Amino acid sequence: MSATKETPNISGYHDKTAIYIDEEILQEAVLEQSLKDEAERIVKQEGIGFNQAHRLSLEYRNIKKIDHLWKFSSLTKLNLNNNFIKKIEGLDHLVNLTWLNLSFNNIKKIEGLNGLLKLEVLNLSNNRISLIENMDSLMELTILCIANNKLQQLNNVVYLRKFKKLFTLNIDGNPIPEENDEEKYTLFLAAYFQQLKYLNNIFLNEDIRNRASAKYNLDIEEMNQGELQAQQAAEEKRKQEAILQMHEDAFVEQLNGDYLYTNIIQNDAELKKLHCLPGVDELLEAFEHQLVDLCNQLFEVGLTEFKRRDAEVDSFFSRLNVDVTDNQSRASKVLADFQMEHKQRTVDLQEAPEDEKKSKMDICLKEIDVLCYNLMAIEFQLYSYLEETIKKFDNNISEMTGSFSETAQGIFVHCRELEDSHHQKITQIAVTTLEVVAKGEAEDDLPDDVRMLFLDKNTVMDTLAASHDNHLQTINDRETQLVTRAEAWKVALIKGIEDSELKRNRMRIADIHRYADYLRVQLKELT
Repeated sequence: MSATKETPNISGYHDKTAIYIDEEILQEAVLEQSLKDEAERIVKQEGIGFNQAHRLSLEYRNIKKIDHLWKFSSLTKLNLNNNFIKKIEGLDHLVNLTWLNLSFNNIKKIEGLNGLLKLEVLNLSNNRISLIENMDSLMELTILCIANNKLQQLNNVVYLRKFKKLFTLNIDGNPIPEENDEEKYTLFLAAYFQQLKYLNNIFLNEDIRNRASAKYNLDIEEMNQGELQAQQAAEEKRKQEAILQMHEDAFVEQLNGDYLYTNIIQNDAELKKLHCLPGVDELLEAFEHQLVDLCNQLFEVGLTEFKRRDAEVDSFFSRLNVDVTDNQSRASKVLADFQMEHKQRTVDLQEAPEDEKKSKMDICLKEIDVLCYNLMAIEFQLYSYLEETIKKFDNNISEMTGSFSETAQGIFVHCRELEDSHHQKITQIAVTTLEVVAKGEAEDDLPDDVRMLFLDKNTVMDTLAASHDNHLQTINDRETQLVTRAEAWKVALIKGIEDSELKRNRMRIADIHRYADYLRVQLKELT
């Protein structure tokens, strides 16, 4: 249930001994920052909702290590300044963080920030950092303060050019040699950071921009060209990775070529000995060509079926979002109507004579029960409808996955038949060669190891049988991999949807009960 304005929303001094973040410190910080009036009563009664907190301040607490923050999934602003922190860690779960202050600590290395994809403001000033690094994922960064650290190379600051939204940078107070030449220092940074508006709290005006451009024009053009080439290469790599990922999602990766054929024969050392026999190379070439054709056929079927499944999944989630949104709209209307009437009823209750308060209280309590019933009915209706919708979706996806698996298995049958035919033809050549060798009529250029192999018929036939079995096993393994992964994907998809819906339903029911209890407590406090 979305919060209404009547509903509570739970969102120093240095000691001598450094400490670690623990549950008690977090509870104290959340209480200090977000509990007000009625909210404090609710939190003390129901427990502190760390996952609802949006801000957390832990400055001036002599904290030595960042820990115990994984529950703060909604946190957007975190203050950890003025502590004894040596390492940036324990922040991976703060995926909604946009503001982070780690200034005035003992940090030597930038690390542990890769999961903060939404981070916009980062303050690392007054630490011991000597290198700007490990920030590649912070593409939303707009403000960076890394003043009063141990940066020594101005060229290292150029690393920050990749952050196209960065408009405020403070690197003042670092032992960078160029800092002594204020003009060179400022012009260099103004030239290399054309989107930057403020440098060390100084506005980069048009005059500075013009002088910077004139001084470093050639260098900037060269760097821009290099960055463009790197960007194009990275984009091409991303495209190729996306294509390969789509092939994996379609369960047909590496089937659009000779990979299966190569995998079949690459470890067949005995078969390679037979290449010198008349007609074997031609047979292998024909076998490869026909097997690759079958693999390409399976590959194309796989991509087509993947697109069908993907469209079905997208359609299902679109319908699901519409259904849930419609349900929320219905519930919001019921809630809005109730709140308007409830407000008047509470006024009437407060103003009623003592002998009428009980009857008016009973009316208010009854209306709360009615509200609870109506919201539950709406939720039950949605849950039942979605349960049926998920079953239909399960049937559709199962049919699609099953149909694709059957088609794939049919193509793998052809692959085995092709290998059987190939094996028979190779065997016939081997039998003919056995007869020729037995008569002493073998060609003089026949290699000695092959000639020795064909002195024993049983050895030859056993070798061919083992080769044939290995080839079939390779084909069978690829078939099993495809069918198993397709089924596992379907099962995981449906289970994920069912688990998500069950969680949503339970949270919704809990919200309704909590809100009803809150209203009842409010009423009792009015009398």
